[in-house]
Amino acid sequence: PESPMDSLKLVALDDDDLKIVSAHVQDAVMKVADLDYSTKGRQFVLAMHRFAWEKAGGVLRRRNERRQAILHFDRVLSARTAGIDKGRKDDVLSLLALTFTPGAVAPAGTIDLVFSGNATVRLEVECIEARLTDTGGAWEAASRPIHKA
Repeated sequence: PESPMDSLKLVALDDDDLKIVSAHVQDAVMKVADLDYSTKGRQFVLAMHRFAWEKAGGVLRRRNERRQAILHFDRVLSARTAGIDKGRKDDVLSLLALTFTPGAVAPAGTIDLVFSGNATVRLEVECIEARLTDTGGAWEAASRPIHKA
């Protein structure tokens, strides 16, 4: 039985926080259509199916599980993409990492969403302000993502 305590809710307000969120969204998959930037609201939101790495660890907890989640960035000044064809809405993207590069004036900088296949979303931000929230149930994943060294 799924309890509300199983749902992940994380907030990132600095680079260390963002690294924790990055670890939880590694190998999340989404469609190009799930990337949403609001210039007026200065928000970038993406709906995803994240691999629940926190459920996969340990000797007895060898569960391969995916969860519906939303990753939400506030105070976004611009969003640019590279290697992503916005016209191909059904293309699937696999998120590898979130990285932050400080700007000339703290706390501003850029957040890169790095996807497999050399695809990137670059967010120019006033500061780091991100939230990761599980939004739905979990289901068993057919397999665990593998990373070659």
